[in-house]
Amino acid sequence: MALAVAASIEQGGALVVEAGTGVGKTFAYLVPALLSGERVLLSTATKTLQDQLFGRDLPRLVEVLGLPVRTALLKGRGSYLCLHRMEQARQDPTAGERAVAATLSRVEQWAQSTRSGDLAELTGLDERSPVLPLVTSTRDNCLGTQCPKFRACHVNLARREALAADVVVINHHLFFADLAVRESGMAELLPTVRVAIFDEAHQLNETGVQFLGTQLGTSQLLDFTRDMLGAGLQLARGLVDWQQVAAGTERAARDLRLVIGRSGTGRLRWAGEAPDGIDPTAWQDALDATRLACEQAAEAIATVSEIAPDFQRLHERAATLAERALRFTRPCDGDSVRWVDVGQQLRLMESPLDIAQTVRTRLLKRRGDAAPSPQDDDGRAWIFTSATLGDDARLSWFTEPCGLQEAQVLRVGSPFDYPSQAAVYLPRELPKPNDPGHSQSVARLAAAAALRIGGRTMVLTTTLRALRAIGEDLLRRFGDGSQLEVLVQGQWPKRRLIERFREGDSHGRPGCLLVASASFWEGVDVPGDALQLVVIDKLPFPPPGDPVVEARSQRLEGQGRSSFNDYFIPEAAVALKQGAGRLIRRESDRGVLVVCDTRMASMGYGRRLLAALPPMRRLSTSADFEAALEALRSDATSEP
Repeated sequence: MALAVAASIEQGGALVVEAGTGVGKTFAYLVPALLSGERVLLSTATKTLQDQLFGRDLPRLVEVLGLPVRTALLKGRGSYLCLHRMEQARQDPTAGERAVAATLSRVEQWAQSTRSGDLAELTGLDERSPVLPLVTSTRDNCLGTQCPKFRACHVNLARREALAADVVVINHHLFFADLAVRESGMAELLPTVRVAIFDEAHQLNETGVQFLGTQLGTSQLLDFTRDMLGAGLQLARGLVDWQQVAAGTERAARDLRLVIGRSGTGRLRWAGEAPDGIDPTAWQDALDATRLACEQAAEAIATVSEIAPDFQRLHERAATLAERALRFTRPCDGDSVRWVDVGQQLRLMESPLDIAQTVRTRLLKRRGDAAPSPQDDDGRAWIFTSATLGDDARLSWFTEPCGLQEAQVLRVGSPFDYPSQAAVYLPRELPKPNDPGHSQSVARLAAAAALRIGGRTMVLTTTLRALRAIGEDLLRRFGDGSQLEVLVQGQWPKRRLIERFREGDSHGRPGCLLVASASFWEGVDVPGDALQLVVIDKLPFPPPGDPVVEARSQRLEGQGRSSFNDYFIPEAAVALKQGAGRLIRRESDRGVLVVCDTRMASMGYGRRLLAALPPMRRLSTSADFEAALEALRSDATSEP
């Protein structure tokens, strides 16, 4: 892999590398990138991985290689303290609450000593804290060069350091946010970079479509209303009837939510004039009222725009919101999909079906429909890597939606001895996955197996409904915590759940059985014997009723292709590989994977999904499974 990366850096062009667990892909791309002497941009999936790369991996290699390399970390503006908003935070109505006031005091004290302003430095600060919106800025409310704290701004300091660095570490969200609005400082940085490396690249497409579309949310309207009212009463009291103007935008947000009514939660399909099941006239009227309220707010703000820079930014926000409301009254673009995210708040969404066109035209500099070639026009190297990028030789699951069909592709297998380290079991006696008793059967199997090996078990579910059903069943079985401690996603913050799970049965505590969904299928690293059994409840097919899934399927069918073979199966294969990847993290690990979906053994496509997994030995019977568990138990009890 390192040789391929070095060649790609020398020649330019696009390289896609799937590197199995244990390959050491981070060092395999970092070493040739650092030795190249080129300016490098490193992008990874999350802020946590960013911190690991910048704080641990890069410094270690730079020291070992003895290179005079200057590195920088750049996150989105929401990760940094905004000095201007911190000064105003005490004026917020919530600042009088005891918990908010205490946290705000911590932030104010830390602000006096921090150099970076990166809120990750503040240990124990909950990412859901109500203080964060008070002391951070967004693209909407940032005053830019008009801000009185512009010179001391932590965001601008981070951007200046990035522009002066040889290696810059960012995340995918920041990269695509800049492609969408050219606001984050990447506009100046990217043209100066010759090597761009995307780790955890399997998340690129879904991250990209979030930012390359348009959205209008009731939370945006309410945030704007709060900021407008606060600035108006503080800086221009009596010049405008701010309460009346704010009431207009707040009412528009409320009425927009009321039109949807009790349509449940999740994504609501929107293929015509209105979302499914919603009266088109009432919906269009609510959108028109939202546009009108925002236009009236913009007119009111314009009368005081010279008083303070806050009002200039508020005017821009009002105009943008009005423009988006108008856009959503018009038909959706042909290659895009539109839907409504329904929850406590409402989000109107329109996004492209994939990022292929953006990659072709804005990264690889292709024009029109011309296919990208391995040789980039400007000689830059674009390197994309992950442990899981597809289930075929061309890694089509990743390369097609990312516009990289002509890129050089390399697959590097894991060095782990999977046949001796791991086994896979497909129980045949379970109910079918759509049977009402399926979740209870999964819980029963997981409970018996976890008891046998003293915990060390992770149950991964494909839906939140199954998460609740299995979690509740296991909590009833082990309610007193004397035999096993059951951990369920949502019970604590993710980091705390993983820390407790890693501790296992140490310090005289019972072993752990963790039930989780969604984000726990990937990025969770529990090496050693703390995790020896992974139970997957169902095959992770995309939900067919999801508007985005439906639109992608229809596009494939329109091309004469099979949406099941070319979309649903590859999606399931990649997700299954991600979930199974939680089990074996180093050469000494041992464990068993159980897939509780009878279709894996009974349907023809099950062979393709099984082939996508690492080459674990197959357990054919329940007796084989029991024997494998007993071996794990014996190994654990024989350890000193």
